[in-house]
Amino acid sequence: MSPILTRPIREQLEHDRVIRQLQARYKRKHEVVINPGAEQNQSVTVGELAVYPDLVLFSQEKSRRLEGTVEVETGESVHLLEARAEWGVFSKLKAAFHLYVPPQALDAARRLCDEHQIPVAEIWTYHIAMDQIRFIQVFRAPTAVAARPVTEKKAPAGRPAPAEKKVLAQEAPAEKNEKKAAPKAKARVASKPAPKAAKKKAAPARAAKAAKPVRAAKPAKARASKPAPKRTPAKKRR
Repeated sequence: MSPILTRPIREQLEHDRVIRQLQARYKRKHEVVINPGAEQNQSVTVGELAVYPDLVLFSQEKSRRLEGTVEVETGESVHLLEARAEWGVFSKLKAAFHLYVPPQALDAARRLCDEHQIPVAEIWTYHIAMDQIRFIQVFRAPTAVAARPVTEKKAPAGRPAPAEKKVLAQEAPAEKNEKKAAPKAKARVASKPAPKAAKKKAAPARAAKAAKPVRAAKPAKARASKPAPKRTPAKKRR
């Protein structure tokens, strides 16, 4: 039984309403049993102590393995006595412990968990607005796989690590492309000045030709007209 024997009626109604809302949410992946108000429908044994979390989550298999416990707190129930009597006991189970608190009690809940070393799998806040209840996850413990230290394999001396090999393999084609492109660029650079040099050589030749003085045409000598030869009369034949 919770150390808080009596809650204000309004808070108790909100508390039970949140429990039923969470039952519908967790029902998708778990078999859920709830203990709202003073009901004791399902207990969980911790050592020799039987406790009654607000929600008890079982697997949907035939084994019905315990997979988690959920505790919903109100603004008045987040204090040291509640943390030691319930949170600390639920966290000793192998199953995950989820804690739901109102937004104004979040800092106090986190401080209590840190000071008393209470491992919590998830911490959520809930906000009731008219007919809707909004849940916001504010903390999630790292999974067992992520918490294990990753052992790095040391590559033998003189050989690059697998990651380095990939990087070198990626850089190699780029270097090859640059080497292939370099001779082409040089050939293009060498071939381009040739026409310019030819033009430069041709330009002085043309200038030299233009600079040569043009020889004046020799005046044509007046040809003396030769007198036409006189024709001698042909001798008469005897």
